[in-house]
Amino acid sequence: MFQHVRRLLLPLLLVTGLTGVANAGERLEALRPGAVILFQGDSITDGGRWREGDDQNHIMGQDYAYLIAAEIGADLPERRLRFVNRGIGGNTVVDLERRWQTDVIDLKPDVLSILVGINDLLSDKPVPADAYRRTYAALIERTRAALPEVRIVLGEPFLLPVGRYAPITPELRARLAERQAIVAELARRYRLPLVRYQAAFDRAMARAPASHWAWDGVHPTYAGHGLMAREWLATVERAR
Repeated sequence: MFQHVRRLLLPLLLVTGLTGVANAGERLEALRPGAVILFQGDSITDGGRWREGDDQNHIMGQDYAYLIAAEIGADLPERRLRFVNRGIGGNTVVDLERRWQTDVIDLKPDVLSILVGINDLLSDKPVPADAYRRTYAALIERTRAALPEVRIVLGEPFLLPVGRYAPITPELRARLAERQAIVAELARRYRLPLVRYQAAFDRAMARAPASHWAWDGVHPTYAGHGLMAREWLATVERAR
């Protein structure tokens, strides 16, 4: 149990900017009781969450964000950490921009995790790569200006060769790679942790077919969400 707690403490410590953990008993001074950890994005993050009321059985949806909140919340109950999901299905980065004040800034998160990009590429009204880069960068800068102490984690958009995307055409793969490169570029520019979901899924497909991890290429299965949660925790643990 001690090793399990240590594994969870370290990611939270690093994401708040503290390093040099000597042992699992060290206090997380920067992660104060009641800290807000916000997940933002599209349907992958949405996970079918309930919009109305405060039903704790449905408020986080059924996805990687829920799994992260469940594991950390169970092991650190004394911190009364508050996990919030504001993902909305179908959203592009432009949609996020329209609701950024109410769904991010006004919530005053201590940790903000962003995953957006696949709808920018695949929707009926795709967002051009330059606009995707410009809008995404503006959101990061706006958030830092309003919330100087916030810790931001970026997620890489991904696509698996399942359903209508089996196989993924070279043209689509190139366009996806362009968006992934943009997110990687922003992570480098702003020195933010980058969760490389595509690489994680690519490795996982050596163990089980794509359909085990995502049912339609875009939306993960429960196994896929489990993989995402593990990758998120591992990435944050390595962050400096």
